Amino acid sequence: MRDEQTQYQAKAVQTFGVNPATVASHERYAAKFRFPFPLLYDVGRDVATAYRTVRPGSRSVLRTVYLIGTDGRIRLAQRGAPAADDILAALG
Repeated sequence: MRDEQTQYQAKAVQTFGVNPATVASHERYAAKFRFPFPLLYDVGRDVATAYRTVRPGSRSVLRTVYLIGTDGRIRLAQRGAPAADDILAALG
């Protein structure tokens, strides 16, 4: 996601990262990888639970990319790290 921001910005896509780690952990992680988008804190895993990214039988969160349209509808939901072309194709 970080390396493809120019492509996403050209299509008016806003990127956010969501993670259950602590605030201090997020700050170190974002600085280390120089993310050009905000990381949102989900310490209680409420967002992860709502978007079904918590691994069954575990508290770990599966990396999942969601593309949500301006109408609030989910256009793409894919585990892992989909290619930028796949994400942009989901825009329609």
